[in-house]
Amino acid sequence: MKRYNGKSIYKGIAIGKIKIFEKVCYDTSLRAVKDAEAEIERYNKARDIAVLQLQRIFKKAVEEVGEEAAAIFDVQSMLAGDDDFTDSVYGIIRDENANAEYAVFQSGESISQIFAQMDDEYMKARSADIKDVAHRIITVLCNGCKDEDDSEIEANEQQILCADDLTPAETVALDKSKVLAFVTKYGSSQSHTAILARTMNIPALAGVILAPEWDGKLAVVDGFSGELIIEPDEETLVQKQALQKKSMAKLELLQQLKGKESVTKSGRKINVYANIGSVADADLAIENDAEGIGLFRSEFLYLGRHTYPTEEEQFVAYKNVARKMKGKKVIIRTLDIGADKQADYFNLDKEENPAMGFRAIRICLDKPDLFKTQLRAIYRASAFGNLAIMYPMIISVDEVRKIKKISADVCYSLNKENIPYGNVEQGIMIETPAAVLMSEELAQEVDFFSIGTNDLTQYTLAIDRQNAKLENFYDPHHPAVLKEIQMTIENGHKHGCWVGICGELGGDLELTEKFVEMGIDELSVSPSRILGIRDKIRSI
Repeated sequence: MKRYNGKSIYKGIAIGKIKIFEKVCYDTSLRAVKDAEAEIERYNKARDIAVLQLQRIFKKAVEEVGEEAAAIFDVQSMLAGDDDFTDSVYGIIRDENANAEYAVFQSGESISQIFAQMDDEYMKARSADIKDVAHRIITVLCNGCKDEDDSEIEANEQQILCADDLTPAETVALDKSKVLAFVTKYGSSQSHTAILARTMNIPALAGVILAPEWDGKLAVVDGFSGELIIEPDEETLVQKQALQKKSMAKLELLQQLKGKESVTKSGRKINVYANIGSVADADLAIENDAEGIGLFRSEFLYLGRHTYPTEEEQFVAYKNVARKMKGKKVIIRTLDIGADKQADYFNLDKEENPAMGFRAIRICLDKPDLFKTQLRAIYRASAFGNLAIMYPMIISVDEVRKIKKISADVCYSLNKENIPYGNVEQGIMIETPAAVLMSEELAQEVDFFSIGTNDLTQYTLAIDRQNAKLENFYDPHHPAVLKEIQMTIENGHKHGCWVGICGELGGDLELTEKFVEMGIDELSVSPSRILGIRDKIRSI
């Protein structure tokens, strides 16, 4: 018996035989070509085939998981023909007389690295999408530009699927009834594998170094302890089977909470909302019975492209989520580009300390036309549902008043054009110590606060949460952070402003009771945590 540790992506116990999925490795080393233009034509042909494959997968995904969840394949097909990606490939082929495989690999690595360096887990996970597109084109090139798809994973029995990582196409191709658990070397809580695991309610681990010799061996995946056990002994197996039975019983009980309110024993209602990063994620929120969307990260519309999204593109995305949620509140966070989330076409200068630099609302106030385009799209979409807007990285009342002036200008222009819109609540994120200290004054300007505990903790403790050396010093339960949350709630309520939490602490079951005691009105968490939080609230 051997034990291996990983990062728990979804809790639960799975017991079964391991299936190691190994991708075909293609040669992407640099080889000199005599005719660069002929190599470009070869690349163009492979790219066109890859696009056709993605379009076929999109149709299959629509049938299995719905149009919104399948949208990633539409995005990937567009990415394959993206001008920046294509220009990069062309440039490498021509400048280095390089083979297409090398040029595609290098271009994919370069673009995906931009996403991989982001702090936001959702955006970081999009790095895999870029690599997936590059891998697909390389596969076609290495197969002689034949239309042969190698993404299907065969399974004859239920198994624990182990892989370095799984692409969206590979997850769609899976026979879901045959998968007991996922174990991956790479990936994160926002990877496609993780999202699928949460949808299927099956255990998943990431960060496990895999070994080929595990194939076919009996194993236990413990999503509670983050442990993979290969060839467990009899005593361990009996223990894990008992834990599995208990876990499944609890999961069934949680499922019974769907349709019920998140109300304490004393009758106090706490709204439990979902954090989402794309239109497709709204399906996860609905599946897990979210009472609304507490954080819709709009920056996904701006990343992975070479031009600003149009008003119409944004309007369609916001409208689709509003319609999906059928009257439940959807809070859209305005553009939070900068810091770890970069887009070249914004032409932002390199900064020594980007987390405290030119980002989020600072960019919007500096580029009012860009800001107005997004606000117009949100207001237009509000005619189709219950939308609210919140503004990130606020530090002063003056900023809020400038925002309200711009918002009023947008509404005036929509009225002149006879374009309908709804009654849109206005809120701000409390994620800086300055906003906490000014929360009483700020509460008089807005309808609600949403506390972003990730950045608030980082700024309060003066600790870079991405710096592994500081991990022992980073304490999200630090008394100073909890005092700031209490102060924000009290000052908000003093002036009729409701207060929620949308950062990681919102889903921390150890603090749920404390937040309720503080007077919190709303907790916005990842969809998979909703029923657990509801269960905790109902026990208080």
